[in-house]
Amino acid sequence: MNAPLRDADGRQDPDEAASGVAQLIPGALDAVLVLLRHGQTQFIVEKRFQGAMEAPLTALGELQARLAGRRLASPANPPALPIPDRPPYAIVHSPLGRARRSAELAIEEMNAAGRATPLLRPDPGFCEIGQGSWEGLTDVEITARFGASLAGWRRWPTRYNAPGGENLAAVEARVHTALANLLNEMAVDGQPGTHDRNQVLGYGDEAPDQRRWSLVVGHGGVFRVVICALLGLSMEHFWNFDFGLGAITVVEIRAGRAVLRTLNDESHLGVDSRPVAQESAERNASGAL
Repeated sequence: MNAPLRDADGRQDPDEAASGVAQLIPGALDAVLVLLRHGQTQFIVEKRFQGAMEAPLTALGELQARLAGRRLASPANPPALPIPDRPPYAIVHSPLGRARRSAELAIEEMNAAGRATPLLRPDPGFCEIGQGSWEGLTDVEITARFGASLAGWRRWPTRYNAPGGENLAAVEARVHTALANLLNEMAVDGQPGTHDRNQVLGYGDEAPDQRRWSLVVGHGGVFRVVICALLGLSMEHFWNFDFGLGAITVVEIRAGRAVLRTLNDESHLGVDSRPVAQESAERNASGAL
């Protein structure tokens, strides 16, 4: 048996040491994970907090999902997305209707472009963060009735949450389970990766990218938790990431190491969605999910 790999000071290779991230991501996994936030909903138009409450897509929301599907069908088109130019291995979505419908519309466009896709499958681990008593209310209404807890949530998300809603520790636990299940599945019979290769963009192999990639269609709040989990960040960094409506985020897994390659790409949404992208950013800043 080979001895554990150690650095110049005799410390064990952190990739082989036990950690939350190491337990989450299989150590030799080479893969790509793509996150797609759902399109605009009627609640968003009305500036209501939605959380785990159902809210239908608007016509613009459906268009955003379709445009995202077209983008994913042709990742090599400029500006290129760092996604293998091959069919996705899995497409997983939050069971909430706005995410399911966004996934369906994106797949329609991918199939229309000649891209084969696997069957959709829901995973409650990627459901949006439940916002309890805030759900269905506007920012003004929540401020009037729950001002202190809303102010705490905006500043210290690990210490405050909506009355009757989920706390981030519970959300983190279910996200870890969902991610671990998906990533372990992608690792089965896959080609193992290695860190003994160029790690800087521009020096890579010119061979076609044969890695597996999977798509997760979900929500801005839960995707903040996903990114923190993959990058090994505490939930204190929850508000450090934004996800626009219909936006695409790409995380590359290099031999078990998560690398954030694309965050919140909205380039495919076109002129009609730009005002909505600004409104989405303002909504994210308000603490609404």
